[in-house]
Amino acid sequence: MRVPEGIIVKALSGYYYVQGEQGGEPVQCRGRGIFKKRGESPLVGDRVVYGETENGEGTVDEILPRSSELVRPPVANADLAVLAFSVVRPELSLGLLDKFLVHIEHAGLDAVIVLTKLDRIPEGEEGERIRRDVAAAEALYSSIGYRVLKTSAHLGEGLDELRAELAGHINVLAGQSGVGKSSLVNALVPGLKLETNEISDKLGRGKHTTRHVELVPLAGGGYMADTPGFSQLDFAELGIDEIGSCFREFAELSSACKFRGCTHTHEPQCAVLEAKEQGRIAVSRYDNYASFMTEWKENKRRY
Repeated sequence: MRVPEGIIVKALSGYYYVQGEQGGEPVQCRGRGIFKKRGESPLVGDRVVYGETENGEGTVDEILPRSSELVRPPVANADLAVLAFSVVRPELSLGLLDKFLVHIEHAGLDAVIVLTKLDRIPEGEEGERIRRDVAAAEALYSSIGYRVLKTSAHLGEGLDELRAELAGHINVLAGQSGVGKSSLVNALVPGLKLETNEISDKLGRGKHTTRHVELVPLAGGGYMADTPGFSQLDFAELGIDEIGSCFREFAELSSACKFRGCTHTHEPQCAVLEAKEQGRIAVSRYDNYASFMTEWKENKRRY
């Protein structure tokens, strides 16, 4: 007899909600005590072997091998990161976007960059400046190999293209709080009403509205992980050592560096530094890389 397998779609208050292969309602399960003894913990996204008990609940008996694992947000087996960044309130931050991309590359996921709130761009000179910045960002990240989509959840713009990108994947939706992640999911999944929260005028940033990680089934197949908003990402905490390898355009050049393990900061005959001087690498990308390296060194000393 084949043991039932499923996927954990929600973890809340010590329970794991397992969606079986046959569909239907998720089964509320407890994890076996053996996981704690081993220092293991089931994650949302885990494919598991589970058993149903007499009271209609169940137990997670085995965690099947993971293809990926994120620390923050805690999701297993995700294969596509949807990085949501608003173009206004909060303004698009390339430094924060690059930091997210380092973490996504380190985890081995692909990424699609979704620019939100296109309908909120004001008129006049300020609006023109924002449009120029958005166009420059789209050109830069597209040239590196990332897909960039411009959306408005309010007007429904760009959502069909985004649905096509998400189909069949376990997607992690991440980004700074206040960028409209919940609005995006509500627009993508009709009938689902995740709590949304407008930006605080006083603080200029959003309040966290998502309290737990949950996989939301998508009409085209696959799942979207709606995750708690966060804006602080710690390289040392996540054990990222080779930050340069997480910049796609640097990784391609690094084989031509004179020294193995080149940090691309001061070494002679560094292919990355040469490319920067020749204008083949965006100044913003290199400056952010240098900043991350400094932060990583400081944190490593602290740890």
